[in-house]
Amino acid sequence: MKTGPVEKIYEAYTAIADKRIGFAADGNKAHIRSSDNSKTYTIAWEGNVYSSNDSATYWQGYCGYPVIAVLMEQGLLPLNRDTAALFAGVNWHELNNKHKRNYAAALEEVIRERGISLETLQQETEEVYAKMKELDVVLKRGKR
Repeated sequence: MKTGPVEKIYEAYTAIADKRIGFAADGNKAHIRSSDNSKTYTIAWEGNVYSSNDSATYWQGYCGYPVIAVLMEQGLLPLNRDTAALFAGVNWHELNNKHKRNYAAALEEVIRERGISLETLQQETEEVYAKMKELDVVLKRGKR
Protein backbone atom coordinates (compact mmCIF):
# COMPACT_ATOMS: atom_id res chain seq x y z
CA MET A 1 0.00 0.00 0.00
CA LYS A 2 1.27 3.46 -0.87
CA THR A 3 1.84 5.45 2.31
CA GLY A 4 1.79 9.20 2.56
CA PRO A 5 2.96 11.59 5.24
CA VAL A 6 3.23 9.95 8.66
CA GLU A 7 1.22 12.86 10.08
CA LYS A 8 -1.92 11.36 8.52
CA ILE A 9 -1.83 8.81 11.35
CA TYR A 10 -2.44 11.61 13.86
CA GLU A 11 -5.36 12.86 11.79
CA ALA A 12 -6.77 9.33 11.95
CA TYR A 13 -6.33 9.39 15.75
CA THR A 14 -8.44 12.56 15.90
CA ALA A 15 -11.21 11.02 13.77
CA ILE A 16 -11.29 8.04 16.11
CA ALA A 17 -11.12 10.08 19.33
CA ASP A 18 -13.87 12.43 18.09
CA LYS A 19 -16.05 9.46 17.09
CA ARG A 20 -16.48 10.83 13.56
CA ILE A 21 -16.55 7.35 11.97
CA GLY A 22 -19.79 5.59 11.19
CA PHE A 23 -19.81 2.03 9.86
CA ALA A 24 -22.65 1.05 7.53
CA ALA A 25 -24.86 -1.90 8.44
CA ASP A 26 -23.84 -3.80 5.28
CA GLY A 27 -20.36 -4.19 6.75
CA ASN A 28 -18.29 -2.94 3.83
CA LYS A 29 -18.59 0.83 4.04
CA ALA A 30 -17.82 3.64 6.46
CA HIS A 31 -18.38 7.39 6.50
CA ILE A 32 -16.02 9.81 8.19
CA ARG A 33 -16.68 13.51 8.80
CA SER A 34 -13.76 15.88 8.27
CA SER A 35 -12.17 17.58 11.27
CA ASP A 36 -14.07 20.80 10.56
CA ASN A 37 -17.29 18.85 9.80
CA SER A 38 -17.54 20.43 6.34
CA LYS A 39 -17.18 17.17 4.39
CA THR A 40 -18.03 13.52 4.72
CA TYR A 41 -15.79 10.90 3.14
CA THR A 42 -16.88 7.43 2.11
CA ILE A 43 -14.56 4.46 2.52
CA ALA A 44 -15.64 1.18 0.95
CA TRP A 45 -13.92 -2.18 0.80
CA GLU A 46 -14.27 -5.61 -0.66
CA GLY A 47 -11.65 -8.09 0.47
CA ASN A 48 -8.35 -6.22 0.49
CA VAL A 49 -9.43 -3.52 -2.00
CA TYR A 50 -10.27 -0.20 -0.32
CA SER A 51 -11.56 2.95 -1.95
CA SER A 52 -12.02 6.42 -0.55
CA ASN A 53 -13.00 9.83 -1.84
CA ASP A 54 -10.79 11.78 0.56
CA SER A 55 -8.34 14.08 -1.24
CA ALA A 56 -5.16 12.19 -0.32
CA THR A 57 -6.45 8.85 -1.52
CA TYR A 58 -8.34 10.25 -4.51
CA TRP A 59 -5.80 12.75 -5.88
CA GLN A 60 -2.46 11.64 -4.45
CA GLY A 61 -3.05 7.89 -4.43
CA TYR A 62 -1.74 7.36 -0.90
CA CYS A 63 -3.56 6.16 2.18
CA GLY A 64 -5.42 9.17 3.60
CA TYR A 65 -6.45 9.49 7.22
CA PRO A 66 -10.01 8.18 6.65
CA VAL A 67 -8.66 4.88 5.33
CA ILE A 68 -6.07 4.70 8.13
CA ALA A 69 -8.80 5.28 10.73
CA VAL A 70 -10.97 2.52 9.25
CA LEU A 71 -8.03 0.10 9.12
CA MET A 72 -7.31 0.89 12.78
CA GLU A 73 -10.92 0.34 13.81
CA GLN A 74 -10.94 -2.95 11.88
CA GLY A 75 -7.85 -4.12 13.80
CA LEU A 76 -5.66 -4.22 10.69
CA LEU A 77 -3.44 -1.44 12.04
CA PRO A 78 -2.35 -0.91 15.65
CA LEU A 79 -4.52 1.46 17.67
CA ASN A 80 -3.79 2.80 21.12
CA ARG A 81 -6.98 4.59 22.13
CA ASP A 82 -5.16 6.48 24.90
CA THR A 83 -2.83 7.95 22.29
CA ALA A 84 -5.76 8.73 19.99
CA ALA A 85 -7.44 10.60 22.87
CA LEU A 86 -4.47 13.00 23.03
CA PHE A 87 -5.55 14.34 19.64
CA ALA A 88 -9.27 14.77 20.35
CA GLY A 89 -10.77 17.96 18.98
CA VAL A 90 -7.93 18.95 16.65
CA ASN A 91 -9.16 20.84 13.59
CA TRP A 92 -6.55 19.52 11.15
CA HIS A 93 -8.18 21.27 8.21
CA GLU A 94 -7.60 24.66 9.82
CA LEU A 95 -4.08 23.79 11.01
CA ASN A 96 -2.98 22.34 7.67
CA ASN A 97 -4.22 25.48 5.89
CA LYS A 98 -2.49 27.70 8.45
CA HIS A 99 0.80 25.86 7.83
CA LYS A 100 0.29 25.74 4.04
CA ARG A 101 0.04 21.92 3.96
CA ASN A 102 3.24 21.50 5.99
CA TYR A 103 1.83 18.57 7.95
CA ALA A 104 4.91 18.27 10.18
CA ALA A 105 4.57 21.91 11.27
CA ALA A 106 0.86 21.41 12.02
CA LEU A 107 1.66 18.36 14.13
CA GLU A 108 4.46 20.21 15.95
CA GLU A 109 1.99 22.94 16.90
CA VAL A 110 -0.45 20.41 18.39
CA ILE A 111 2.31 18.59 20.28
CA ARG A 112 3.73 21.84 21.65
CA GLU A 113 0.37 23.32 22.66
CA ARG A 114 -0.81 20.12 24.35
CA GLY A 115 2.51 19.19 25.96
CA ILE A 116 2.54 15.73 24.35
CA SER A 117 5.70 13.62 24.57
CA LEU A 118 7.02 13.20 21.04
CA GLU A 119 9.28 10.32 22.10
CA THR A 120 6.34 8.13 23.09
CA LEU A 121 4.41 9.07 19.97
CA GLN A 122 7.24 8.36 17.56
CA GLN A 123 7.59 4.73 18.63
CA GLU A 124 3.85 4.06 18.26
CA THR A 125 3.62 5.95 14.99
CA GLU A 126 6.62 4.11 13.53
CA GLU A 127 4.91 0.82 14.39
CA VAL A 128 1.68 1.88 12.65
CA TYR A 129 3.58 3.23 9.63
CA ALA A 130 5.64 0.05 9.28
CA LYS A 131 2.47 -2.07 9.47
CA MET A 132 0.85 0.12 6.79
CA LYS A 133 3.72 -0.66 4.43
CA GLU A 134 3.30 -4.40 5.05
CA LEU A 135 -0.49 -4.52 4.63
CA ASP A 136 -1.76 -6.32 1.57
CA VAL A 137 -4.27 -3.59 0.73
CA VAL A 138 -5.01 -2.10 -2.66
CA LEU A 139 -6.16 1.53 -2.70
CA LYS A 140 -8.53 2.94 -5.30
CA ARG A 141 -10.29 6.22 -5.86
CA GLY A 142 -13.76 6.39 -4.42
CA LYS A 143 -16.69 8.09 -6.09
CA ARG A 144 -16.79 11.85 -5.67
